[in-house]
Amino acid sequence: MRCVIARFPFDLTKSGVLESMKGIKPEQVVGESVIIGRRTYPVKQVGQVITRQDRRDFSAGEVLRAMNQLGFTCRGLPRATVPTRVLSPLQQASAMLGIPVTV
Repeated sequence: MRCVIARFPFDLTKSGVLESMKGIKPEQVVGESVIIGRRTYPVKQVGQVITRQDRRDFSAGEVLRAMNQLGFTCRGLPRATVPTRVLSPLQQASAMLGIPVTV
């Protein structure tokens, strides 16, 4: 498959990516990731290995798009959870009565 990463065209195949990543130890995943084989790699690490370019030269989105088209499983950024506020018994009773809860 032909794709453009950092303004350069690349002919990538699934088997070629698997071969390129063979023997590469995955770095710690903090953001977006790609599952290649049984390992989970950060997107930027995969892009650096398959393009042989500096990580600053391409975006994670370009690599994610290419890996998705090749059939690899990609994961985006984890969603931030909204912290739940714990109400005191008085605030809980007020809320059940329909009176506004004050902090």
